[in-house]
Amino acid sequence: MRCDGHVHIAEGDIQPWRLLDQLRCADMDAALLISLAPRGFFGGGKSTASFEQRLDNLLGWVQGSANLFPFFWLNPLDPDAIQQVERCLDRGVAGFKIICDSFYPSDPRLLQTLQRIADRGNPVLFHSGILWDGKDSARYNRPGEFEALLQVPKLRFSLAHVSWPWHDECIAVYGKFQHARALGPQETPQMFIDLTPGTPAVYRREVLTKLLTAGYDIQDNLIFGSDVVSDRPDTAWISQWRQRDDHIYRDLNMPPDFYEKVYCRNLLKFIGLESWPAGATGPGERPRS
Repeated sequence: MRCDGHVHIAEGDIQPWRLLDQLRCADMDAALLISLAPRGFFGGGKSTASFEQRLDNLLGWVQGSANLFPFFWLNPLDPDAIQQVERCLDRGVAGFKIICDSFYPSDPRLLQTLQRIADRGNPVLFHSGILWDGKDSARYNRPGEFEALLQVPKLRFSLAHVSWPWHDECIAVYGKFQHARALGPQETPQMFIDLTPGTPAVYRREVLTKLLTAGYDIQDNLIFGSDVVSDRPDTAWISQWRQRDDHIYRDLNMPPDFYEKVYCRNLLKFIGLESWPAGATGPGERPRS
């Protein structure tokens, strides 16, 4: 089984079977699906849907398919952010997406919300690295800023895009969290790295080589993603990045089970699943409507 760990919902018709059929053209069987953006995100009011409308839309996309894992895009600065978290989790959301576009990861409002998510046992996918939002926002997304999450026991979180162009810093931060978990209690936060492009192709070999040869125990914490959008899941784009990555992995002599980890098992672990969910379909199978 292969999973795409980073797919965005677009505004428009809810067509999960069409999305999965197109993903399968790129040899992907499942996806982590991110809801529409909060109101006002990217500074131009790109999304106008309310919280309940966005949640209903997300759950409509995943209804009847165990191959799509719903992640809600949360604005942790909303006054009712914790209530939103509870509402989402009570309705079956698997995790949350957060982008720090105007606040630091150390913001007390964010940390309080993250603690509630962690206490419920759910993960958070963060954007990290340069943010193409037309705003002065890079400072909030430096990987070193996410050291503040050491204050949130039991949290599972992922930094997307390998924090490009600060991928060296991202690797160092991963090492710090790994060391903290080795020395600290079992509840020490756990960091994953989302390999979704952000890295231009010319940087890809450098990034993956550094990740896998820096000496950190990282093979169980890397997740493949594409950043495609539901209304136009570019299968050629997904295949191109997967094939490029696989070529680099072969050159690095990665063991056979590594591919299963980076394309499936690590995502399941991040979400909190011990095995492939009941009702999910494998290669060549169509989900039941």
